[in-house]
Amino acid sequence: MPEAGLAYPGMILVATDSHTTTHGAFGAFGTGVGATDMATILLTGKLWFRVPEIIEVRLDGDAPDGVYPKDVVLNVLGKLKADGAVYKAIDFTGSYVDQLGVPGRMTICNMAVEMGAKTAYMQPNQKVLDYVSERAVKPYEIKYTDDDFEYEESHLFDVSKMEPTLSCPSSVDNVHNLTSVVENHDVEIDQGYIGSCTGGRFEDIEIAAKILKDKHIPKYKRLDVVPASAEVMQKCIKAGYIQDLMKAGATIAAPGCAACLGIHEGILASGEVCISSTNRNFPGRMGSVEAEIYLASPAAVASSILNGKITDPRKYVSEISVAY
Repeated sequence: MPEAGLAYPGMILVATDSHTTTHGAFGAFGTGVGATDMATILLTGKLWFRVPEIIEVRLDGDAPDGVYPKDVVLNVLGKLKADGAVYKAIDFTGSYVDQLGVPGRMTICNMAVEMGAKTAYMQPNQKVLDYVSERAVKPYEIKYTDDDFEYEESHLFDVSKMEPTLSCPSSVDNVHNLTSVVENHDVEIDQGYIGSCTGGRFEDIEIAAKILKDKHIPKYKRLDVVPASAEVMQKCIKAGYIQDLMKAGATIAAPGCAACLGIHEGILASGEVCISSTNRNFPGRMGSVEAEIYLASPAAVASSILNGKITDPRKYVSEISVAY
């Protein structure tokens, strides 16, 4: 929808997908609805909403090497927990958000629903406005937070002190520093998965391709790469990233959700372990209920599958730059 110019600042947007909160990255009110609600909307153009209370999540500071938007939002999840914002809105603010581009904003707003949030919001910056101005199908109006607005609660995070982060089986808010997991457990993995609406954009595939270029994943290990859209796929092919990943042993699937919600390429068998850039790790989410799913940044996924076990990406990314 954003690529087609159908998401822009100030709009109310609904879709039959819980991760419609992603559109807060564009200054829109995006929320998921059920099929019955959608039928009502299509018939009448209306739906009842309760105005949600608003939580401020302030993200300040610059991200260190190896820390990406996925790490940042997993840190937030680890504090607020899966029920920390039920039917509330999250307003992401702070210096980190101010400089963040479209892909990073989409990753963070996407995961807001994993805290129970009804919607998420980021004040559009110039990077967002440049993106929207080239695509929007109709005029739009940017909404600003009142200077004297009082949030129901506020949470401050210092991004400069964050480390690569994992969401461990089998709950999204079971969050730990990746280094602590690696130091205490040698977690062998069968599959790496890069894709979905939170981890399958151009920049996500770019960082994986740069880590794996001229390398090859181990025998009997799998890396599935599923671009989030046809546009992403085309850009990655043009940049040579799909070719580099294929040479490294990756399987490239058609754009879409794929195994993130348990369909076609990347389904896990009983007892398998996967590290994934997706947004949920519940039992059965990607196949067997007896499989285990770790959630991490695309950089951590690529680094881990290269070694056949969960690996700190910082040893690979010190000289790699990707503009999230």
